[in-house]
Amino acid sequence: MPETTPPMPRLRFPEFRDNGPWGVKTLGALVNTITPPKKIQTSGYSPSGRFPVIDQSPNDICGWTDDETALVQADFPLVIFGDHTCVVKVAEGPFAQGADGIKILAPSSDVEARFLHQYLQANPLEQDGYRRHFSALKEKLISLPPLETGEQQKIADCLTSLDKLIRAETAKLESLKMHKAGLIQWLFPARGETCPRVRFPEFRESRPWEMRRLDEVLVEHGQKSTGEQDVFSVSVRKGLVDQIEHLGRRFAAESTDHYNLVQPGDIVYTKSPTGEFPLGIIKKNQNPFSVIVSPLYGVFSPLNKHIGAILDAYFESPERALLFLDPLVQKGAKNTINVKNESFLSGKLCLPPSEDEQRKIADCLTSLDELITAQDKMTAALEDHKRGLLQRLFPREVI
Repeated sequence: MPETTPPMPRLRFPEFRDNGPWGVKTLGALVNTITPPKKIQTSGYSPSGRFPVIDQSPNDICGWTDDETALVQADFPLVIFGDHTCVVKVAEGPFAQGADGIKILAPSSDVEARFLHQYLQANPLEQDGYRRHFSALKEKLISLPPLETGEQQKIADCLTSLDKLIRAETAKLESLKMHKAGLIQWLFPARGETCPRVRFPEFRESRPWEMRRLDEVLVEHGQKSTGEQDVFSVSVRKGLVDQIEHLGRRFAAESTDHYNLVQPGDIVYTKSPTGEFPLGIIKKNQNPFSVIVSPLYGVFSPLNKHIGAILDAYFESPERALLFLDPLVQKGAKNTINVKNESFLSGKLCLPPSEDEQRKIADCLTSLDELITAQDKMTAALEDHKRGLLQRLFPREVI
């Protein structure tokens, strides 16, 4: 429950522990709004330029411009509030405002901009539909220590440095993912070809890759739930993941006896549009245990674990998945996907002819996946640490 007593954070830097409770002011009393000289329309966003464009989208920067006449002139940093989306950002230097929808907030002499930015992350204004929210934000009560004590600065420095670390580790994660995506393009033949552009030295004199039907390398085992397995969903980013973890609740039928069993290493085809995959996604069960999935999904065991890893990597690309599935899928009423497992297995892919080459490619991709997983966990741990600090460095919201 929100606090009604004088606000005190649960965690305080040692030099401020005897300073007493924080004060409380409305946000409207702590900021002044700045009107930009002009706004850059969405059609005017450039992929590169000298100055960032900031709007109310979730991204820190939504585009670029070279238009100096659009630059916001002020003492930085400034707080940016998405009037419709309630997104909160901080601008550290000159920028241009994007399409209508943000409020540019200059801090008063009582508050440090980066402190206010972090406070609004700890105690965000809840979005109420797609309407303007600034009038509600102005009335929001903000707990803060006196600026002159330096406590605001200390908190802002701590959390801002953590944000920089999170951005750096996230950039490493994205670089690894991009490296893998590029590597796959080189390790697999281009469309219409039978030799990849890059081949491991010991296989450069081997025969070309072969077009093979999936039913030559995958088998539909048809096993069902034994009642001991958890219900899993299939996501683009995480693959097979516990349904509660992924969706927040269980969507399975009361009885799951007819649900398909997925063993470790099995390949699952969802047959349902998901994000960039309009004809469904194809994923390998990376979990070291069996799970169950919707009876609508196709579940197949690969000829060997190397084939499973190769197929999982190949179908990470929305373009490759679409090119493979489009000739096999019939769309029914209301854009439903109609494809029998037999049709899916009749599709052809160009695959390495020998198990040794399959193993080499799979080992390469698996080692890269392990790096990506480790980096993903590190980034997630830092984000969890940041959320914990926000809860402890700021008092609970005052009403």
